[in-house]
This record gives sequence, structure tokens and C-alpha cells, in this order.
Amino acid sequence: MTGHDRTELLARLGELGRALPDMRLGQLIANMAAVARGDDPGGVWDVEDDELLAAVTWQLAELAARRGAEVA
Repeated sequence: MTGHDRTELLARLGELGRALPDMRLGQLIANMAAVARGDDPGGVWDVEDDELLAAVTWQLAELAARRGAEVA
């Protein structure tokens, strides 16, 4: 992962943290690792940055879709 990609991952994690303010950072990371890698106990340790970015991007889209459905 390039420095730019890591910056994007950290920015997206910030967005997710703002969208889910009651979750601690460790919870966000663990949950996104589970999204990326499934229930593998070593998922948090083994997840790659690009997998984590894809999971966070997916989760943000899911949250936006839910909020859009609540408004409609």
C-alpha cells in the first residue's frame, strides 16, 4: 500500500468513527477486519491495508444507504 492509500484508509476510518461515535477505535478495526477476513481469529493481525480499506468503504456505503432509506 502506498502512502497515499494509507492516508485514504486513515481518513476513511475517521469518517467511520464519526458515523459511529459510540464505537471505540479498536472495535472499528476489529469489526472491519471481520468484514474483510470473516470470523478468522487471526483476521485483525493478518488483514491487509487494502482489504481494510475495502471493508471500511463498504461499511460507509451501507451506513449511507440505511440513512437514505430512513429518510425516504
